[in-house]
Formats: sequence, C-alpha cells, structure tokens
Amino acid sequence: MIAHAAIGKLFGLPVVMSTSAQAGPNGPLPQEILDMYPGAPLIKRQGEVDAWDNVDFRDAIKAANKSQIIMAGIVTDVCTAFCALSLRAEGYSVWANVEASGTTTPLIRDISNDRMAAAGVNIVSLFSIVCDLMRDWRNTPGAAEVLPWLDQYFPAYGFVARAHHAAIENGTVIPGESALPN
Repeated sequence: MIAHAAIGKLFGLPVVMSTSAQAGPNGPLPQEILDMYPGAPLIKRQGEVDAWDNVDFRDAIKAANKSQIIMAGIVTDVCTAFCALSLRAEGYSVWANVEASGTTTPLIRDISNDRMAAAGVNIVSLFSIVCDLMRDWRNTPGAAEVLPWLDQYFPAYGFVARAHHAAIENGTVIPGESALPN
C-alpha cells in the first residue's frame, strides 16, 4: 500500500485519497501516506462504500483532469472493484494495482479481478505500473530516479540491480556464470 502511494511522488502524479468511514472499521489512512501528500485532497466519505458515489470524490477526480486512473483500495472485491467499475462506466481508463489491495480468499480475489477485467479495468502489478509510466530507462524519471525507488519499494528488483552493479564494480564473475547465455 505504501509503495502504491509512493508512485505518485515518483512520477509527479495528481493524487486523490479517500476513506469510507474514518471512525469505522476501515479507519483512517496510514499516516505514512498522509505525510507523502499533505496538500492532496483527502475525501472523508460519510459511509459511501463506492467512492464514486461521493460527490466530493467525483469532483476531486474530475478536477485532476486525467482520463487514466491508477488505483487501489483496502479490499479488492469492494473498495477497489466498486470504484473501478464506476470509473469505467464514466469512461475513464483504469489500472487496478493487484498488489495494493487484498481480500479474504484466492477465490474472491480471482472473481473480483475477473469482474474488473471483463469491464475493461487493467489488472496490473506495482512493477508494471512503474515501468508503464517510465516507458524508457533514459527518460526522466528514468533509471536514475526509478532504481532507488525500486530498491526501496520493490526490493527483489533492487537486489538484482545491486548485484549487477557489484559485478561491474569488482569485475568478477563466479565460475559458471560466463557459461550462461547472454
């Protein structure tokens, strides 16, 4: 969830945050996310489950003046799916980050993602979103900005980049590596 939120900072994207019931079971957003975007709209819905049903949320999305929405929600089958389907019905292109939402069982995850995909929602990973936004390692943000971000938020890729750098720096490979295909 924190990594998903940090995508906006990396790429300078407009961010709209929302909660359905600040004092309810879903509670407030994590402070780490709020601290990332002190000036971003935080829509404290009064109980609407589908964020799109809240006029302030709709107005904030429209004010961002974007036709493509990258999103996640606490619960895949409700928070993410309901809003993603509503956004699609309004003509938005939607990318749902499967790694930034969760649910209770693999079955519910799968049918929820299938439901969204059938409506035209792009079901994607964190790494896919980052690379889709970057498009080219030579861009800005590109390798210089994205690799440190990946090292922090997607450690598996960060370790690969660190290992590559170390091999270049020390100029050695272990026996057998040179026999691997390029």
